[in-house]
Amino acid sequence: MSAADAPKATMRVSNQTPRDLGLPPRAGAGFKPQHADAILADDFRIGFLEVHAENYMGAGGQPHRILTRMRKDFPLSIHGVGLSIGSPTGLDPAHLARLKAVVDRYQPEQVSEHLAWSTHDSHFLNDLLPVPYDEATLSRVCAHIDEVQDTLGRKILLENPSTYLGFEASTMSETDFIREIARRTGCGLLLDINNVHVSATNHGYGARDYLANFPLEFVEEIHLAGHAEDIDDAGLPLLIDSHDRPVDDLVWDLYVHIIGQLGPLPTLIEWDNDVPDWPVLKREAMLTEAILHRHPAMRGGLRHAS
Repeated sequence: MSAADAPKATMRVSNQTPRDLGLPPRAGAGFKPQHADAILADDFRIGFLEVHAENYMGAGGQPHRILTRMRKDFPLSIHGVGLSIGSPTGLDPAHLARLKAVVDRYQPEQVSEHLAWSTHDSHFLNDLLPVPYDEATLSRVCAHIDEVQDTLGRKILLENPSTYLGFEASTMSETDFIREIARRTGCGLLLDINNVHVSATNHGYGARDYLANFPLEFVEEIHLAGHAEDIDDAGLPLLIDSHDRPVDDLVWDLYVHIIGQLGPLPTLIEWDNDVPDWPVLKREAMLTEAILHRHPAMRGGLRHAS
């Protein structure tokens, strides 16, 4: 894919989207405060910004001042990384209350979380760990999502995981598990295509086969990111969901495949480690915009109404 395929950097697309309509079907970027001035000065207006909720759970300070300024000009997605929806011990009421405070403060167009767990007793683990796909876990995750949605007073999106191991206790596929969560709770789905590619490679199945079974009708947002390549103890490829480099060509191919089926969807470029200067992220966003512009909006079809 070439930067020549992307829209011109001088294009300005209106972001005047009513908040109850969700994010615009454009490219967005994970917001880093060091990029604020460059984003505001750029003739290319990014479609939306996304922040991690946990970075804004304090009461005040410079991060809030910068995000308040950005919120005036851009639609916003708040993405949680520490709610631990899959935890066997229940949600942390204090963390959920802090999340609600952030959501109430910024009134984002979208709120999302991961299908994962990251807490044990009072300890927080700095990772997004997988869950077994069985009925007991399904019931627990659905109860947690119901609790979150009731507390926030709004629907959330749930993101599919990147995984490096599976559970022998699983009695259903990941796609069936996620479909049933969306059906039971009414939540939407955030389809992370890099996670699909990472997991498919690590477990030895086809990414397109996974996507053919994924409940695409519930998808309301897409994530794209880069990954690192390694080799496991058996000498087989091992991919790490590192968010520290450009989107891989194979992930772009999967993205084109999905957008061809669903039409334009809000699509985030994630880059959380070794963060480059804004022009590098802008280039990834412009490549995304080029793909979105080549596919007309769907009129009916797979997607549920928000």
